[in-house]
Amino acid sequence: MTDVVRLTGLRATGFHGVFAQEKREGQEFVVDVVLEGDLSVAGRSDRLEDTVNYAVVADLAHDRITGPSFDLIEALAEAIAGDCLSLDRVASVEVTVAKPAAPIPHSFADVSVTIRRRHPAPVVIALGGNLGDRAATLRAAVADLRALPGVRVTAVSPLVETDPVGGPEQADYLNAVVLAESTLDPAALLARLHRIEASHGRVRSVRWGERTLDLDLIQYGTPGHFDEVRSDDPEVTLPHPRAAARPFVLHPWRLVDPGAVLRVGEQVVGVDRHTDGLDLSGVRPGPQWPGGAP
Repeated sequence: MTDVVRLTGLRATGFHGVFAQEKREGQEFVVDVVLEGDLSVAGRSDRLEDTVNYAVVADLAHDRITGPSFDLIEALAEAIAGDCLSLDRVASVEVTVAKPAAPIPHSFADVSVTIRRRHPAPVVIALGGNLGDRAATLRAAVADLRALPGVRVTAVSPLVETDPVGGPEQADYLNAVVLAESTLDPAALLARLHRIEASHGRVRSVRWGERTLDLDLIQYGTPGHFDEVRSDDPEVTLPHPRAAARPFVLHPWRLVDPGAVLRVGEQVVGVDRHTDGLDLSGVRPGPQWPGGAP
């Protein structure tokens, strides 16, 4: 769930700029701040302490505008974004800093910079494949994930071998789960997962058909926490709509994180306990990771 708080048109005089005159005489800066997070607790409680207090946001931005000088408005925007991300219940922030009196020798309406920043959110990514050298492909995919800007891999499960589920007759799969933290938004992260799939020859021709590599974004954020993203968008559906019924996802997930939780409908349940209620007959230990754990 993502809710939004907007503060627009905050004006104050600051002394930011690369020229001595700007630092000496100052000029007006205009700041817009857009905050995203889960405000459902405040909606139920009607208590100020359960929301993002926009008066505090205004104070933080005003103090940065009127405070120590930066050469660039990019640096001013970065400082404001960092202050906002320090607030409880703020998952991401967009900051626009406008400099309407910028010293440009031409007629213009405005100059502004917009930056977007977010807290690193925990993400769960499921890997699978049943064509070619399955273990080598999954290991290469983990390396690709480690190399993604905005993604930090924190743990990788053991490999498990699984029977194919649905689709045409095909070979058995190797599966694994990667835990990571990401500052990419869910759509951007999913797009990068699809690029990694394509780089390993993934072709989407038959639903649930055989494949060299499958990367699924299972969960973004922690269920019940402010950073959890829930989405019914068919392009980015979160949490993954079929993950709770897939032993080939849940079993390696609980191997790498026995205390993990997932959302099943409106409830948050333990992955380990939920997996115990599924048929695990088609899941068995896989080979060791080639060359050791990736």
